[in-house]
Amino acid sequence: MSLNLEQYVSEFSAQNINGEHLLQLDGSKLKALGMTSSQDRAIIKRKLKEMKTSLEKARKAQEKMEKQREKLRKKEQEQLQRRSKKTDKCLSDATEGTNEQ
Repeated sequence: MSLNLEQYVSEFSAQNINGEHLLQLDGSKLKALGMTSSQDRAIIKRKLKEMKTSLEKARKAQEKMEKQREKLRKKEQEQLQRRSKKTDKCLSDATEGTNEQ
C-alpha cells in the first residue's frame, strides 16, 4: 500500500503472500499473481531488492555482534583461568612456606 499498489492487496492476501513469500517473488511470479503492469512489477522488484539488501546488512551486523560477544567471553574466561592459576600458585607457595617452618 505504501507503494500505491493497493489494487494487488486482495490477490496477495488470497494467495497468503506474507513477508517471507514476498521476498522470494520474481517477475514471473508477480505476473502470475495478476500484476500485469511491467511498471508495477519493476516497483515491487526494486523495493524487494532494497529490503533484501537491508536484511543482509542486518544479518551481517548481527553476526559481527555475536562474534564480538564470543571473543569477549573467551577473553574473560582466559582472565578467570589466569587468576585462578595465580591464586592456586599463591596458596601452594603459602602452604609450602608453612610446611617448611
